[in-house]
Amino acid sequence: MKHIDFWLDFVSPYAYLAFEHLPRALEGLGYEVRLRPILFAALPQHHGQRAPVESAPERDGSHRHAVWQARQLGVPLQWPAAHPFDPLALLRLAHACARQGAPSRYVCETIFRHVWRGGGAADDAARLRALAKALAPAREPGSDEVKQALRAETDAAMAAGVSGVPTFGVDGCLCRGLDAWPTLRARLRGDEVPAPRA
Repeated sequence: MKHIDFWLDFVSPYAYLAFEHLPRALEGLGYEVRLRPILFAALPQHHGQRAPVESAPERDGSHRHAVWQARQLGVPLQWPAAHPFDPLALLRLAHACARQGAPSRYVCETIFRHVWRGGGAADDAARLRALAKALAPAREPGSDEVKQALRAETDAAMAAGVSGVPTFGVDGCLCRGLDAWPTLRARLRGDEVPAPRA
């Protein structure tokens, strides 16, 4: 059975859409997924790029495109009250809930839906407390141990060449974005997939 690394950040609407669509996109294939929450904001600077939401026109365009993509995929999406927001509390909560090295699909689904369904403020303190209570993390989200786990996961992603979210890794190859499904399916089937040109 093939193994997929799935790098994500809860602040990204595209990571949310990929997470929700993944079971349908890969239907009929055998695979296991390791969910790897990372701090997306650290990636552009590391790779010498500009963050995609630094300007209002880019933010607005990304917003409209994500809403359109959600409709195409049949995935419910309500934009949070403020975006972008600081996702650190959510990322740390996910890592605090990890009981076997990585958070479960249930944990990530609950956090993603906290952000992308209902239109509430994703970083509202009362909502975050309720979310943490519902997930009952095994470790304290604000502990040095959890902070280091998130930092290490983000560093490992950058070392692997991850430059955005969502990114999927199979057999040492990276497939990035919502248009990666055909390539990802081919790799899971064991088909020979040409490497992209440099």
